[in-house]
Amino acid sequence: MKALSFVSWVLVLCAAAIASSRSEIRKPDAQKADAQQASVQRAFARLKILAGNWKGQATMGPAGTAPVRVSFRVTSGGDALMHEMVPDGRSDDPTRGDDDAITMLYIDGDRLILTHYCDSGKNRPRMVGRLSPDGGTVEFDFLDVSGGTKYGHMHRAVFTVIDADHHTEDWTYMTPADQPDQAHIDLVRAK
Repeated sequence: MKALSFVSWVLVLCAAAIASSRSEIRKPDAQKADAQQASVQRAFARLKILAGNWKGQATMGPAGTAPVRVSFRVTSGGDALMHEMVPDGRSDDPTRGDDDAITMLYIDGDRLILTHYCDSGKNRPRMVGRLSPDGGTVEFDFLDVSGGTKYGHMHRAVFTVIDADHHTEDWTYMTPADQPDQAHIDLVRAK
């Protein structure tokens, strides 16, 4: 009887050791996932401070510069951020149906996603964002596109927060010939 008790005791210790080693093996992966989720949350929080109205100049390669207005609106109970850019002077009448792009930013699992509802070609490119090490910039790189690329598509976006009343946006549009076209927008908070 003592031998059976000893064998049972050894089996319990072995099972505990295996369970402990498995949790130790999973621990780095869980820590990595937690760190990724925290980074995504910080990046999204950084973008949410841009909520409000902005005005500035868009520099668009050979096309020159143009005055623009940008608005950021926190929506869906704080789970999404809507970005809209329109030419300065455009009416705020929502019934006009102008072809202005809308961009939605949101967290999807362990990724920060940007979906750009493009006014060029009626497509919807998605990009994945990451926060810069200094916490001042959120960069989005191309993930995929829905709706085709016959007329080109947005391929990259970078938001840099300078201070509470100043930020920049850099957008990369891929032409139908698969050539990048850059736009730099320098914005100040509208008073």
